[in-house]
Amino acid sequence: MQYGFFDDTKKEYVITSPNTPRSWSNYLGSTEYGAIITNNAGGYSFYKSGGQGRFTRMRFNAVPMDQPGRYIYLRDKETSDYWSASWQPVGKPLDSYKNSCRHGSAYTIIESEYSNIKTETRYFVPLNQNFEVWHLRLTNQSTESRKLSMFSFVEYANNWNAMDDLLNLQYTQYTGKMAVVDGIINHGTNVHIPEMPYNFNEKDQGRYSFMAFVGGEVVGYETDLERFLGNYRTYANPLAVENGYCSNFEAAGDNLCGVIQIDTELEPNESKDFFVLMGVGKASVEGKSTVAKYGNLSAINAEFDKLVSYWHQRIGGMTVRTPDKEFNSMLNMWSPYNCLITYAWSRAASLVYTASERDGLGYRDSVQDLLGVMHNITDEAKKRLELMITGQVSSGGAMPVVSKVAHKPGHETAPSESQYRSDDCLWLFNTIPAYVNETGDIDFYTKILPFADQGEETILGHMKRAIVFNLNRSGAHGLPCGLLADWNDCLKFGHDGETIFVAMQLRFALKTYIEICKLLKNKTEKDWAKPLLETLDSNIQKYAWDGEWFLRGYRSDGFKFGSKECDEGQIFMNPQVWAIISGAATKEQKIVSLKKMKERLSTNYGVMICDPPYTETDYNIVRAALMNVGMKENGGIFMHTQGWAVMAEAMCGNGTQAFEYFRNYMPATYNSKAEIRQIEPYVYCQSTHSKYSPKYGNSRVPWLSGSATWSYVAATQFILGIQPLIDGLKIDPCIPSKWHKFEVTRKFRGKTINISVLNPNGIEKGVKNLIVNGKLVSGNIVRIEMMEEINEVVAIMR
Repeated sequence: MQYGFFDDTKKEYVITSPNTPRSWSNYLGSTEYGAIITNNAGGYSFYKSGGQGRFTRMRFNAVPMDQPGRYIYLRDKETSDYWSASWQPVGKPLDSYKNSCRHGSAYTIIESEYSNIKTETRYFVPLNQNFEVWHLRLTNQSTESRKLSMFSFVEYANNWNAMDDLLNLQYTQYTGKMAVVDGIINHGTNVHIPEMPYNFNEKDQGRYSFMAFVGGEVVGYETDLERFLGNYRTYANPLAVENGYCSNFEAAGDNLCGVIQIDTELEPNESKDFFVLMGVGKASVEGKSTVAKYGNLSAINAEFDKLVSYWHQRIGGMTVRTPDKEFNSMLNMWSPYNCLITYAWSRAASLVYTASERDGLGYRDSVQDLLGVMHNITDEAKKRLELMITGQVSSGGAMPVVSKVAHKPGHETAPSESQYRSDDCLWLFNTIPAYVNETGDIDFYTKILPFADQGEETILGHMKRAIVFNLNRSGAHGLPCGLLADWNDCLKFGHDGETIFVAMQLRFALKTYIEICKLLKNKTEKDWAKPLLETLDSNIQKYAWDGEWFLRGYRSDGFKFGSKECDEGQIFMNPQVWAIISGAATKEQKIVSLKKMKERLSTNYGVMICDPPYTETDYNIVRAALMNVGMKENGGIFMHTQGWAVMAEAMCGNGTQAFEYFRNYMPATYNSKAEIRQIEPYVYCQSTHSKYSPKYGNSRVPWLSGSATWSYVAATQFILGIQPLIDGLKIDPCIPSKWHKFEVTRKFRGKTINISVLNPNGIEKGVKNLIVNGKLVSGNIVRIEMMEEINEVVAIMR
């Protein structure tokens, strides 16, 4: 089934049927003031942190998964009929209720038509502001005048700390205090304790938010949730809306809500505009000033136009025109936008991630997330990269989570040996060179930054420290130890066991380090690394190859992971693809291992993480056995890894296979069969159920996933082959043989490069020559000294 379509001109996804298989969401705002909203206006709002700054309530793990939300109820004063401006929560029959939702770049517009009343509600957070706008346009499409009541609604948190609000009820049920100041709701928590703006992590402090409803006379309000809903009622049939009036009660304790009632009368074909303004601060101060400045149509429209322009510029570093329309829709809007949202919130704010289990920047994830945004927000990415580098401790390992609001380099406590993960700092070898290649800033390698706990080093020194960390923790076969975990937390190698995936990462690190030292003319460091790489290569060939594929690892007691000797988990995806990415695999090994990966792991919806799943193996050794077969790490299709499979095939020149793998899991592929994937067909996700699951093809945990970054990198740098280098821009596509042409516009160091790739002979890889601004150039690199402000490049594949 199809529930919507891509509007590429407006850069929107348009949902035409509100009864989507699951709630389809979008993000509003910034890392200062953030919000999540769904196609049915569900979701929540938060300040700085989804875990410590959530001031509207969200009940996770519910059906539907997005309630409560930010609702506007409407009631006909003459018939007493009522509905909501979004299909939910009232849920009128869809044969009489028309609805659409347009998710765009940090805004959402929900339209409805019911009983000859049309509504359009535009939700967004103005740039650099700590409040959100619900702009409601109400139109009477009937031939008679209509008298209507409107009720805004949010359910407030009793404490901005999410865990306290939802679980510590014997405390938080007594801390909320509501007031109404000149028609503006004042939501206060811990109001008798001072505000502590310079100590955000202190959950027990006075905090305030406000709500105003502008555009008509306020005739009533409700601030007590039980009074608004009524006993044994739900968001679908609130008593106050049914009755048509509020009690005007200022709540103290129990459960809180923000409801403001405005009554209006519309003549036939008349439209009126109303605005809900909700944000951080006191009603008497921030609330009043916000209404005074923004409570009018011209101000709201101006702010919306600025927002759209800002975000379209923010995702505009690269545009593509290929023979695949769905591929274009992803790369020209939703893939870079997904990367930016993941960069902003890591794994800390969604309809699944509650931010209570991890409220900050997970080290390994956040370093990788930078790869997908480097070309669009280079300066911001540099600052984040430097922050993450200072999350490395002096041992060379990393802090598991780096706080965006409280990190103090040089003063943090280093993890204990038992807390280290083996892969964390090795991701720096992907991301640091990516920044240097994008900018040409070679001096970045010599910049000095502190460690998290003590001491400081150049960035190159930080990279060396990461290598030494793993070299110092090598096992019986001379391969890196597993420590607490490598990338896959469900494989328990033990501290002294060995991980072959990280061995491939370490090889990539050493190779990259040598290349950097050559660039910097640092012979001493190059000579230090070269014999280490040779030794590691020898150990990989001796102990990692299982005859037809690469092993996953060893426990210290000799137990093998990912071997044909195993009954379960005989083959894993990660070492096969990273053997190619790192350069560890021989030519023959590449051919054989990719063939086996396709035979054993490839499915219609992506490449499985391992095969067969675990059911009998001791779960203390393989924690994946805790999960049902075909799900997540237990033989599921883990999306983080899919881009690596595409990259590996492309590196081997297999363009048709690389693109087949990409389309198998690309969200837009399932736009016309959304009942299979179920989640949003415009963003990536964490995992998909594999053929071993009864829910084969269903996908879960959208938005915040490493799959966003690696899919974007795989598509742009390995399929389309547009690769930034220190010296310029390399054009090295690996495409399906049936593609005879594609075009790319790439912004690079302040210049615009318009690229046309011609494939007259239907091959998959290889560029014969370039024509740069009318001049024939051998090779496939557009060097920086050739570039003008605007450049026309033709690449001819051979």
